[in-house]
Amino acid sequence: MNNNMKLDTSADAEPGAASPDPEPEAEAEAEGAESDTSEARAKAARAQQSLKEREREVQKALATSLRDRDKEREYHKRDEAVQHFNALLADLVRNPELSWREAKKQLKKDHRYSLAELLSKDDKERLFTTHTHALGNKRRDKFRALLTELNVAPTASWRETRALLKHEPRAQAYPDPDKMEREFRDYQRDRQTAAKTALRQLLLETRGITHKTLRAVQAAGGAGAAHNLLKHDARYI
Repeated sequence: MNNNMKLDTSADAEPGAASPDPEPEAEAEAEGAESDTSEARAKAARAQQSLKEREREVQKALATSLRDRDKEREYHKRDEAVQHFNALLADLVRNPELSWREAKKQLKKDHRYSLAELLSKDDKERLFTTHTHALGNKRRDKFRALLTELNVAPTASWRETRALLKHEPRAQAYPDPDKMEREFRDYQRDRQTAAKTALRQLLLETRGITHKTLRAVQAAGGAGAAHNLLKHDARYI
């Protein structure tokens, strides 16, 4: 009976049926694992590249910061050298007529000259020129203030003014008479130009003076009427 059952079971089985093949599944799993490994390696490579780029950025920023710090330190050192040299000029150079060649000999004898070693020759000469120009402007302003104090008229000649200045100690700042005369003539020219400008403005503002005023002045042979209208204004000289 058992034999019959075995025969029946065999008879029920489909002809040509085969058991499942495990190889395709294994290959798929292997391919999946390999794909995961490649993706992981690519991800790690990207992370490594990103890290390297970040390191380069940090190094670049650090280098820039160090350069800026060095520049700032160099700027402060140079600024100190300029201050030392200007102080030296203020103490030793008081004549605006002094040449750079003459001044340099005096400056080098002072121990403070070495404090300006960061400055080039051109830098020192440029600072010297600026200093002497400032001295010249200061002397000119004092001379003009003196002329104003002495009530020198805008139409005064140099000969008249020189007589006033002959015994004036403050006029001795100009060792060169020709230089002082040039300054005087510049002063007079500036005053006359300013006076003419002020007079034109005064004429424009004075309502009593019209186009008829000129004919009246010409007919009368004088400017008496216009003078009476203008004489009380400080701009009328």
